[in-house]
Amino acid sequence: MTDPNISPDATVATVPPPPPTSPGPPVDVTIERIVGEGRGIGFAGGRTIFVPLTAPGDRVRARTTRQKGGVVWGTIEEIIEPSPQRIEPGCPYFGVCGGCDLQQLGYADQLTAKAGIIADSLRRIARIERDTPVPMTGAPDRDWHYRSRAEWQIDHVTGAVGYFAQGSHRVVDVERCPISSPDLNALLTTLRDDRAAGIVPKAAREYRGVTGDLGSTLEPTATQRSREVSRTVLDDTFRYSAECFFQANIPMTEEVVRYVDALAIGIADAATGSPGIAVDLYCGVGLFTLPLARRFPRVIGVESHRAAAGYATQNLETAGIGNARVANAPVERWLASDHSPLGRVGLVLFDPPRTGAGAETIAGILRLRSANVIAVSCDPATFARDLRGLLDGGYTLADIHAFDLFPQTHHVEIVAHLTRDAEAAGPVGPAKSAEQGSEADTTDQ
Repeated sequence: MTDPNISPDATVATVPPPPPTSPGPPVDVTIERIVGEGRGIGFAGGRTIFVPLTAPGDRVRARTTRQKGGVVWGTIEEIIEPSPQRIEPGCPYFGVCGGCDLQQLGYADQLTAKAGIIADSLRRIARIERDTPVPMTGAPDRDWHYRSRAEWQIDHVTGAVGYFAQGSHRVVDVERCPISSPDLNALLTTLRDDRAAGIVPKAAREYRGVTGDLGSTLEPTATQRSREVSRTVLDDTFRYSAECFFQANIPMTEEVVRYVDALAIGIADAATGSPGIAVDLYCGVGLFTLPLARRFPRVIGVESHRAAAGYATQNLETAGIGNARVANAPVERWLASDHSPLGRVGLVLFDPPRTGAGAETIAGILRLRSANVIAVSCDPATFARDLRGLLDGGYTLADIHAFDLFPQTHHVEIVAHLTRDAEAAGPVGPAKSAEQGSEADTTDQ
């Protein structure tokens, strides 16, 4: 039977289709735990079985969608025996919509699952074994209605407005999203009403909604010049346009900033003499740049997105901060330049996209020879990969903490502090290539 909430595949082409499947017979399996990407893992008949939307302890019959060697990927065909941890999801679209994937678990069990995902990534990828789970700051009173921004899909054939379906590029018609704030849901209602009234252009198939303390915007994602909004995080106000990245969960973002600021204070206080320069890579609109500039005598932010770099400079000026500047350049290119004139770097902070920093960026960070590195990530796997690169480069893990910025989903924010001894730290090392220019080649905004 066709789901009335989902539009036909052919009407949306902005997301690639799922990989080809190799169906096999159904398999009965008991889910042991939740692993990367929020999938349940179990073992049956000598095979490893991955099934999303499951709970630890579920006994399920899984329909095989793909298999490779002794690994099987499947979907729930039947819950033979539900786990005691399984609860009724709080959203009527759960299991169809491709957004949330942990609503089958109570909030405390979600945090346990995320701690397990982090531990699994640290063990498999970073080769770090921990006796205790990574400490996590949860949001038990803010696990719903927290999102302040979203992107919605439109199917002009069926009239569906909402999110892509699980594992598909069909559109689920969503009237209201329970993890979105009331203001954001109001923008979704406006978009639905505008489409019904024929106001939405046929060429527009994806819209973004962004709400701020001041201002909100609803616009096609292809918009060239977005409307400006502002958000206050702790004591700082950040102006940015809707096209710029900014965290969607503001209360929990404040927890992350507070934690990073405490690390920065400790690093600066522990320094003998001047704490040196702080470098904020992937700085966005300055979320960490501003507080770092109050702890270090000089701060350099690096951001490739021109609009975000410009807003970071404006936000520094609004805060009355004069000891920081922003280089508008790709992080890899900036790191490849000759930064020996910088002198001693006391801290490098990097907060890359979900894909992580990667080997080239990690190599560039190592050349800065900073005594301290703070790594911020929303993906345990790429976080663990980047962490391994720093550890191999001579750093030691001093502290790690997780923050649940994304309740009801498997995503989680992680912050790590790494240090290296005084002999290994020191002035900036040689550039990767003299032909790649110097810091003066970057454009300050």
